[in-house]
Amino acid sequence: MTSDASFRLQALGMINALGAGVDVIGPRLFAGDTSRLVRRDDLVPERSLLVGAVLEDLPRIPDECSRYRCRNNALALAALNQIAEAVRESVEQLGAERVGVVVGSTTGGVGEAGRAVAQRHQTGRLAEEFDYVQLEQGGLSAFLARSVGARGPAFTVSTACSSGARALASARRLLCSGICDAVVTGGCDALCPMTACGFSALEALSMTCTRPFSALRDGLVLGEGAALFLLTRAPGGIRLLGVGEAADAHHMSAPHPDGVGAAAALQAALDDAGVAPAEITYLNLHGTGTPLNDAMESRAVRRVFGDRVLCSSTKPLVGHTLGAAGAMEAGFLWMSLAEADGESLPLPPHVWDGIPDPDLPALNLVGTSRARLHEATTRDGWTVLASSSFAFGGDNSALVIGAQL
Repeated sequence: MTSDASFRLQALGMINALGAGVDVIGPRLFAGDTSRLVRRDDLVPERSLLVGAVLEDLPRIPDECSRYRCRNNALALAALNQIAEAVRESVEQLGAERVGVVVGSTTGGVGEAGRAVAQRHQTGRLAEEFDYVQLEQGGLSAFLARSVGARGPAFTVSTACSSGARALASARRLLCSGICDAVVTGGCDALCPMTACGFSALEALSMTCTRPFSALRDGLVLGEGAALFLLTRAPGGIRLLGVGEAADAHHMSAPHPDGVGAAAALQAALDDAGVAPAEITYLNLHGTGTPLNDAMESRAVRRVFGDRVLCSSTKPLVGHTLGAAGAMEAGFLWMSLAEADGESLPLPPHVWDGIPDPDLPALNLVGTSRARLHEATTRDGWTVLASSSFAFGGDNSALVIGAQL
């Protein structure tokens, strides 16, 4: 578990529906707080949606980066500001060319582009403040690199809902290859009408709080936010131990019913980390609350872990943050390890209606708020956690994170 492919998740910045900063988000996460979800009437015509919107004021993008101004980049900046000091120290100590940026996203400035096009229909001209770079997927990584003075490789990964996890895997490859010595990595996505209308057209949205793995589950709740890590070669600390990636290409939007690719990604992450399934203390599920995803995920988890591993979905608390989800949920693992006191480990509860689906393999769900697990260590004093992220097109990713507590 301390191989050459293990790197330190040195710092974490996060913003989502639970708040801004790990010190604010943590208590709400471990308490299973769903009170921050709000209703929005401006995303899908004639529909009121429950969403995980960020309620905090966002930082203003500086004038020298004005062409990058959009909500997506402002969310990313809010997360970046929380780790800016550590990132700047890396730039100064390692050299700007040795620091890269790899982030996952799906929306970019689609919301701003939609408003600009609407104005063009009305007035014949695009909105003056709109710049096409806001819409480019690479605009997010370019903006973050410019914000911290990093001049290493900077690119954005966009593989739908696995983007954030894929970004961490790509960042690790930059370190493994020797191209970089530190990478700002994670994911970011903003709520926008295009995404909401798309999921509405797929009949994938719930009108209430999502209920992952319930017999009454009826869809997901959308969310927004950003989670950014500084991944470095530094020893110790909380470490990215393994990554697993698989693509089963079963269908454009529906997952493989038996979770073949999902199970392959989970097993690949375990193999990469050099741990057995029994050594995983907790698994953060993709857990969207949609009928097909939950069905396939429960089968994949049982195939790899049996019915032992403790697990929960955190999407009822923050919504499905799409391109940010994989990084966000890896961040929740980081927060569990950071909050461990040497004797116990806090775990996010599985918030749902408690009505299991008899057609699905039963999972060992974390059942109470403020849950703390005792005797969470495995061999050599390590505590090892995992997360799973699954996307359209059969794109599947898993991460293994651990620390010696």
